[in-house]
Amino acid sequence: MNADAPPAPPRTLIAGVGNIFLGDDGFGVEAVRRLGEHPLPGHVEVVDAGVRGVHLAYQMLDGYHTVLLVDACARGGAPGTVHLLDATDPGPGPDPAAPRPTAIDGHHMTPDSVLALLDTLSAGTGDSRPQRVLVVGCEPADLDEGIGLSEPVAAAVDEAVRLILRLVGGAEPAADDTRPPTGATHQ
Repeated sequence: MNADAPPAPPRTLIAGVGNIFLGDDGFGVEAVRRLGEHPLPGHVEVVDAGVRGVHLAYQMLDGYHTVLLVDACARGGAPGTVHLLDATDPGPGPDPAAPRPTAIDGHHMTPDSVLALLDTLSAGTGDSRPQRVLVVGCEPADLDEGIGLSEPVAAAVDEAVRLILRLVGGAEPAADDTRPPTGATHQ
């Protein structure tokens, strides 16, 4: 090992979260699929977590400095609006040192429930949660059963990919990259 070599950059995990069988809930999965078409720095790992929230919570304890969760998230905006949320601070509870009870439903684990489970797992294992947790979310239009993103959410995927690339220092797509969305849309 070269003593003059710069230290390795902190590890980053980007996880697409969501259920592709519930319309716009598949936003995170489609965004990380599309992100895989771009070169990323070596310290960045991209995974399609889908509905495997318990697995994702354990993976987040694997020494990552930063975790970006990509998911549909309703915040009251117009469908297709991309949000960047800082979820680093788990928030105060009755006793911040005590694990919070977490309902585990493998098919309905939102980023909030993954983070709550993360706190429980880190308290139980002694492992540390990531120093920084961000959520790149998109306002959904349709969460009914069906495969494919609605038109406004499909159109927001490229915006989310550009945001993620800026956050992790990857190469951004050219401004004239006007490829049509690849996901099917609901009529």
